[in-house]
Amino acid sequence: MRPLPAFIAAAMLIAAARTSAAAGDAPDDQATVMHALARHGLHDLEDERFNAYGQSTWISSFKLPFSAAYTNANGSPNSLLTGFEHSWTWSLTLYAGVKLWPGAEVYFVPEVIAEQPLSGLKGLGGAIQNFELQKTGGTAPQIYRSRLYLQQTIGLGGKSVARESGPMQLGGRVDRRRLVFRVGNFSVIDFFDKNSVTGDPRETFFNMAFMTYAAFDFVADARGYSWGGMAELDWDDWALRVGRLAPPTHPNVLPLTFELDKYYGDQFELSHDHKILGQPGAARLIAYRNVENMGRFDEAVAAFQADPSKNAAACTDYNYGSTNSNAPDLCWVRRPNVKVGIGLNVEQQLTKDIGVFFRGMYSDGRTEVYAFTSTDRSISFGVLAKGSLWHRPRDVAGLGVGVGWISDAHAAYLRLGGIDGFIGDGNINPAAESVFEALYSLNVWGGIWLSADYQHITNPAFNADRGPVDVFGVRAHVEF
Repeated sequence: MRPLPAFIAAAMLIAAARTSAAAGDAPDDQATVMHALARHGLHDLEDERFNAYGQSTWISSFKLPFSAAYTNANGSPNSLLTGFEHSWTWSLTLYAGVKLWPGAEVYFVPEVIAEQPLSGLKGLGGAIQNFELQKTGGTAPQIYRSRLYLQQTIGLGGKSVARESGPMQLGGRVDRRRLVFRVGNFSVIDFFDKNSVTGDPRETFFNMAFMTYAAFDFVADARGYSWGGMAELDWDDWALRVGRLAPPTHPNVLPLTFELDKYYGDQFELSHDHKILGQPGAARLIAYRNVENMGRFDEAVAAFQADPSKNAAACTDYNYGSTNSNAPDLCWVRRPNVKVGIGLNVEQQLTKDIGVFFRGMYSDGRTEVYAFTSTDRSISFGVLAKGSLWHRPRDVAGLGVGVGWISDAHAAYLRLGGIDGFIGDGNINPAAESVFEALYSLNVWGGIWLSADYQHITNPAFNADRGPVDVFGVRAHVEF
């Protein structure tokens, strides 16, 4: 049945690796193959020449029936269906890192994914219930290269600090003041908009609203990755990151365009670590600017009103498949356009085991979604607690709220029956789309977790005429 047996096989592999480690020699979260080799003198975790890690995750989501005033009105095809639906994803990822010369490291990450989304991944704006879903996935497992990049670190002095061994990180020591350059194939959110409270989404919240800013239309292919370069300056408690990466040739597709002098996505982030009452925290200010071949909502409406033959059903260029002949479409007005946004990301530990987070972003909302979600403005906040308080230190419990909005121009386009890459019910009563999520992640043994999750989504696709929607989910996750 689907890829679940592969997940079980991966879990058995990890269990065998962990059993081979001497009991009590290392904390559970370090009982990996790399740490087992280190305990037998076959690997130096404090000065790694190479390392290898992996993970496998199965997520299953069940959407209950909900009410709606209309669904896919007049041939606009992007509504969330109102009946009961089951969605699932399975992923398997291997992380390999090798040191080439002093300060230089190369990382290679192959991945396998299989999936079945709700309603063909249509009808939700920023509150997509499973962050693992991709725009080109299918029920048959697909293997691909997610990352292949070179990293060069140049020390600039200051205190020497330990860098722990982990996925895409060789163990060793680095200067607190350093320059880091990366070039190759990676995701923008591998290095920008990090948050240690929300952490790896495979271990915390299910909903995409908590993975990064819902309104962060970072350049990426349909799987979430790109090619490009970035530079990072770390100076004690401060960090500055800048990067330029390649966008897809069309919105929400796999092929990228490498005309980086013409089409590109630029990121800028300033980060500061701090302590409040002795507890660590951080604040990060991020801005992005994309130059892409995309349509503006107001221009699509104006083109349709001036000439009704320029409607969605008549599109012959790249489009989203609408058959609504009485609706505007972005295909008629795509040209080089600029999209910008600015966001704030804050994290703070209240105690050693309880942390809170906040993200908020404002994007200009003039142009279509090109690579992420349909949201133009978003906030998310919540709390995560480790289970130490109830004598389960490796369990995690969390509550989160994510809210998204669209611009007036976006709403006007949707009201006339237009659609974008994810949403378009044929009409709209504009309202904020929100998700409330509650989760509990149970550490079964070693690197194996089972999680239960509930999500309540209001105004799906920013439309008060539809919903609310309740989604229940379970997750099995193993690290090795």
